[in-house]
Amino acid sequence: MELIITEKDNAARRIAEILSEGGASVERRNGVAVYRWGGRRCIGLSGHVVGVDFPPEYADWRDVRPVELVDAEVVKTETQENIVAALRSLAREADRAIVATDYDREGELIGKEAYELVREEADIPIRRVRFSSITDREVREAFAEPEELDFDLAAAGEARQIIDLMWGAALTRFLSLSAKQLGDDFISVGRVQSPTLKLIVDREREIEAFDPEDYWELYADLAKEAGAADDEFEAQYFFEGDDGTEQERLWDEDEATAADERLRGATSAVVESVRRRTRTDDPPAPFNTTQYIRAAGSIGYSAQRAMSIAEDLYTAGYVTYPRTDNTVYPDDLDERELLETFAGHPNFGDDARHLLERDEIEPTSGDKQTTDHPPIHPTGEFPTELTDDEWEVYELVVRRFFATVAEPATWAHLRVVAEANGCRLKANGKRLVDPGYHAVYPYLSTTENYVPEVEEGERLDVTEVRLDAKQTQPPRRRGQSRLIETMESMGVGTKATRHGTLQKLYDRGYIEGDPPRPTKLAMGVVEAAERFADLVVSEEMTAQLEQDMTAIADGEATLDDVTDESRDILKRVFADLHDSREEIGKHLRASLKADKVLGPCPECGSDLLVRRSRWGSYFVGCDGYPDCEYTLPLPNRGEPMVLDERCEEHDLKHVKMLAGRNTFTHGCPRCRAEEADETEDRVIGACPDCGPEEGGELAIKTLRSGSRLVGCTRYPECEYSLPLPRRGEIEVLDERCEEHDLPELVVHNGDPWELGCPICNFAEYKARRAARAIEDLDGVGRKTAEKLAAVGIESLDDLRTAEADEVAAEVQGVSADRIREWQTEASAG
Repeated sequence: MELIITEKDNAARRIAEILSEGGASVERRNGVAVYRWGGRRCIGLSGHVVGVDFPPEYADWRDVRPVELVDAEVVKTETQENIVAALRSLAREADRAIVATDYDREGELIGKEAYELVREEADIPIRRVRFSSITDREVREAFAEPEELDFDLAAAGEARQIIDLMWGAALTRFLSLSAKQLGDDFISVGRVQSPTLKLIVDREREIEAFDPEDYWELYADLAKEAGAADDEFEAQYFFEGDDGTEQERLWDEDEATAADERLRGATSAVVESVRRRTRTDDPPAPFNTTQYIRAAGSIGYSAQRAMSIAEDLYTAGYVTYPRTDNTVYPDDLDERELLETFAGHPNFGDDARHLLERDEIEPTSGDKQTTDHPPIHPTGEFPTELTDDEWEVYELVVRRFFATVAEPATWAHLRVVAEANGCRLKANGKRLVDPGYHAVYPYLSTTENYVPEVEEGERLDVTEVRLDAKQTQPPRRRGQSRLIETMESMGVGTKATRHGTLQKLYDRGYIEGDPPRPTKLAMGVVEAAERFADLVVSEEMTAQLEQDMTAIADGEATLDDVTDESRDILKRVFADLHDSREEIGKHLRASLKADKVLGPCPECGSDLLVRRSRWGSYFVGCDGYPDCEYTLPLPNRGEPMVLDERCEEHDLKHVKMLAGRNTFTHGCPRCRAEEADETEDRVIGACPDCGPEEGGELAIKTLRSGSRLVGCTRYPECEYSLPLPRRGEIEVLDERCEEHDLPELVVHNGDPWELGCPICNFAEYKARRAARAIEDLDGVGRKTAEKLAAVGIESLDDLRTAEADEVAAEVQGVSADRIREWQTEASAG
């Protein structure tokens, strides 16, 4: 029996479908899908099924000094026991094996892990196949000519694992213990994430330190004499600077006012010069990973989401491997043949046929050529079922390929310079003469600026004059794609890890928003590192380690050489940190507190902070506790984030509750509590639980946390309640429910929402939400269900008993909080 091992279950299913020509069946071993046909079996892993860790005696943070981890033994542990057991079982039956994991550093290491597990069970030939797209042609060609595993490339991946473990664990423990910040809210640092965080913090410092300067710009609207209304255009005042260049900004208010008065005194302007030229706008280069992420970001996708979608499209066979530095198509790619596959497609056919009319198809190329994977491009196999997001990304990739084989665009530029009462004015017009590649790639701007045809000496009317007072602006925060580009230029991280590094910074509460901005904790961590151990945030050190790992892949260095060097660097870091633990801890605790401060306590004047109860719920409490016990409630859904916006009445910062798609702004907690105190309950009928015996009534209630519900007036003796929307005015109608004798409700928040009888509405809601299978859960599509199944969660029962944190660690793109939400939904169903 031949055993085929892929990186993930969906890749196993796809390869089995290709090689078996659709004839593969599926069986289960230890809960893991195994695809079988003829004398072949194919199993998908779940990424790494073996991880690196320290021995158990190093597990207790309080009993082991962080510096001890530097020289601690690193051991391998099985992280996916059910998959490993299935793989071992299959290996004992096999007489040969094929490793078909992704072809990159990480995929080679995963393949080596599988190789070693198989070798422990059977002494059989093990070969390696490599491909850049999971298409019929590439898969069959790869399996026709299997190769050997690249142990040097795998060693480079293993070195990264070991070094990241050492740096991350040792420094994370040191900072967390110093700040007395343990449990789920530990302070995380890492070899790549710390220099990346410094990039973001440094930009924020530039913004905070920026001192704006005032300046003025002067404009005039010009029109052809007796011309049509659309012959009017805007021109800008300019003058020659001391260095001979054109200047538009006036830095002296008196000079600006004088120029404004001169220009307002003019009724006409005379054209001094007219210059016409044509500019060629070349098509873009093929997508590498970084440029793909940038383009996906321009249509609204985070780096993490963009890569997750691209990986799913790759596994399904629709696009090539999305982790690549290459910007040059390989010689064996026939661009015309690939275009011809799209000629009959209902969405792309017209554009493909137009491109095929060209006599020669010469694709563009970028400045980097590698031999492992081609640039990201469509494979020519068409999707059948895609989500809206997947289709949007797929179309982006297809159209980028179209753009690279399209003609350049042509722009006509017109520059007009005129003089009016001693003031020189200029206008620059541009018009798209030939759209070229823009016709097939509508993601780049084609904005035109209209300036009419005029001639030298022609007199134009001055119809309006404007003097705009402006200020210089601070540098902009870098968006995710720009950050990834900057990381690439600095050699920080790899194409496979940069987007994940940013996501970790979000997950750990170091950055928020998009473009990312650092929290006070992030500022504190970077400041502490710079002050006491600047190697922690040094991009040069991180870039050097990346180069060392590349040297391992190239056979120019060994795993032991590089990991020993990293240990030496880490020892130097701890030597710098040794005497500063108390000072670092004090600094970090102040930073942690700063992110949670809302404003003054109305009873004692101390700070009000966002706090967490022993049961995990959030509330606002006084920093003067236990002397001051003032508290305010917060909503029970989501994680609070303190905003910069302040309440004018109470001088408290507003709070936003982060709850995925249900994220909302709570506002000032005191305002919400006072509104609830001032809002009278509106009785709408008898309580179905205690009304007949105790006389309880149902009333519309507003809680101090901002939530609203229909609840019993005898609370807390009777806890009967029904949820209501948080926002919108609630209208009580005269119509009543025949079954429950309650009035129908309408919520006015934009379009009226006819809620009806609150009991009937809640029953319908529960029926809609009742989950009978994994894919019934909110936000779980086919792809996510497959990812869950790959780690042994195939039913609601599996989900209910799973450990959320463990599942989140194994399933890419799914957080532990999201797992818990699904568990709640599954239990309710």
